[in-house]
Amino acid sequence: MTPTEYEYLRKFLKDNSGLDLSADKQYLIESRLLPLARKAGLSGIAELVQKLQGGSRQLITDVVEAMTTNETFFFRDKVPFDHFRDHIMPEIIKARAAKRSVRIWCAAGSTGQEPYSLAMCLKEMGAALTGWRVEIIATDLSQEVLEKAKAGVYSQFEVQRGLPIQMLVKYFRQTGETWQINPELRAMIQHRQLNLLHDFAQLGTFDVIFCRNVLIYFDQDTKINIFNRLARQIEPDGFLVLGAAETVVGLTDTFRPIPERRGLYKPNDPRAAAAKPVLAGAAPRMAAVAGR
Repeated sequence: MTPTEYEYLRKFLKDNSGLDLSADKQYLIESRLLPLARKAGLSGIAELVQKLQGGSRQLITDVVEAMTTNETFFFRDKVPFDHFRDHIMPEIIKARAAKRSVRIWCAAGSTGQEPYSLAMCLKEMGAALTGWRVEIIATDLSQEVLEKAKAGVYSQFEVQRGLPIQMLVKYFRQTGETWQINPELRAMIQHRQLNLLHDFAQLGTFDVIFCRNVLIYFDQDTKINIFNRLARQIEPDGFLVLGAAETVVGLTDTFRPIPERRGLYKPNDPRAAAAKPVLAGAAPRMAAVAGR
């Protein structure tokens, strides 16, 4: 791969997925895109770049999906789900007692373990949510991982990562060497394809937004832009949950951290975010169908 080809791919990936690669990540691109090039019948990275420059829609999608990290597992990092059970939902239940509805968005929901973990948490609340309308929207950039999430079928290895045995027995059915989450939980979640760099106002407003372990791949301007737009999609008394390595501090005043609750944030006045201009160049060229 020549320096020119690498610089083209760096810009391509940033424009189309937000992925901000440093100058020394050639090995990463080669390790992920060479197999893709061969599968597509191309001679190597050089021909792949030529096809991308020619506007091959399918190849654009395939390259972005090949470079996207989809590491996830059930109840990942545990703390956010403790916050959800012990702090977020008790406040939401009290605040929404008259309306009896809650909307939750899992941005970058990947293969479904995070939204299904939230669905299990909600089911475990039992009578507290009887008669409530519960809506979970799970979005992701990759159509491939969304299809896996919709099916809700996981290997023995996947269900052993973070999933308590009692939850496995209660909410999954074993078929051969795989486990499928039950239809009732699958029905709680709407899976949609979405690029976080694109407009997501059509999703509506949410009481809770989980946006974990995706913003770490973006540059500072892109993070600021996404935070400002997230602020417009969250209820004034809602909650934003970020990954352990992510923060709004020093980037935006649209959210404030909740003391002693790592990764948990409340929105400030959303009108302040609405007044901020969208950063130039934030919208990528690739059209999204409707998740990450």
